[in-house]
Amino acid sequence: MEISITKTTTPKAHPADDVLGFGQYFTDHMFVMEYDKDNGGWQNARIVPFENLSLHPAATVFHYGAEIFEGLKAYRTPDGGVQMFRPMENIRRMNNSAERLRLPQLDEEFALKALETFVSVEKDWTPYSEGTSLYLRPFMFGNDETLGVHPIHKAVFVIIASPVGSYYKEGLNPVKIMIETEDVRAVRGGTGYAKCGGNYAASNRAGEKAEEMGFSQVLWLDGVERKYIEEVGAMNVMFKIGDEIVTPALTGSILPGITRKSCIELLQAKGYKVSERLLSIDELAEAMANGTLEEAWGCGTAAVISPIGLLRYEGKDYIINNNEIGKMSQMLYNELTSIQWGKTADPYGWVYPVK
Repeated sequence: MEISITKTTTPKAHPADDVLGFGQYFTDHMFVMEYDKDNGGWQNARIVPFENLSLHPAATVFHYGAEIFEGLKAYRTPDGGVQMFRPMENIRRMNNSAERLRLPQLDEEFALKALETFVSVEKDWTPYSEGTSLYLRPFMFGNDETLGVHPIHKAVFVIIASPVGSYYKEGLNPVKIMIETEDVRAVRGGTGYAKCGGNYAASNRAGEKAEEMGFSQVLWLDGVERKYIEEVGAMNVMFKIGDEIVTPALTGSILPGITRKSCIELLQAKGYKVSERLLSIDELAEAMANGTLEEAWGCGTAAVISPIGLLRYEGKDYIINNNEIGKMSQMLYNELTSIQWGKTADPYGWVYPVK
């Protein structure tokens, strides 16, 4: 399938890098294509001027939550080029999410072509300042115009982009996290491993409660036994306990993060012991109490690495690494961002240059 390109006749002024924030400004164009199960599948792939979408009030996405999305970035390299970080991993994860919600599959190579073509068109929107990037948001939703609950016959796939500022304007500072014991984010057998909007909507209540109490986010426990660590806010989480680096196993209720995967592969390449296993809150509390919990950090696309300096559990605060950035957190942040922004060679084949 060919991708048609219609350029805007009214390009927008680019905001200054120091006011970007996250997701506040959008580029001049967007990629769109539609799916019709009864009429040939995916069709009409196009890049068009950024505009509002027009949807029928009975569209499936409004009533039954048939929606998935991804998040990745394009980075400005020192030589002025632009590159993406592991985009095929995002495409494959999106297809896994689509399978769970019974949305149509994307052809992997065509989806990569769509991403590359779109970023190439919007390349000038990729900012130059330290820590900035062009955030890419592919998303898909069901668009059947009927209220019946049934398999999806029509869908829409869209890619939009937003230049974003540095996540750490004031440096890589540790955050305060509250261990959530009431609400749960997801359960095994549900949609926890899929990147769908409902998972994030379901996390808002606990996140808002934590914020009101002065915490950055919550640490989620599993939804069955309420005892095993899962994620931290909207990120995967890792702990350095003694000489072991532990991250919760992907049991079906945890999002398989691309940054998580990259951290594991990078650590293993350096010879560290990394365990993907069940980690109970009791084991973590014991490690916090006896000092063997040396570091903790969240990892995800937006922040890359977010060190955790304090954990509250059952009313007690546990300080981690003197509320300072640990050597492991700093090393992971430095190495990943250096590869992402093209400051150092990529020995893993993770970067994807955009022509």
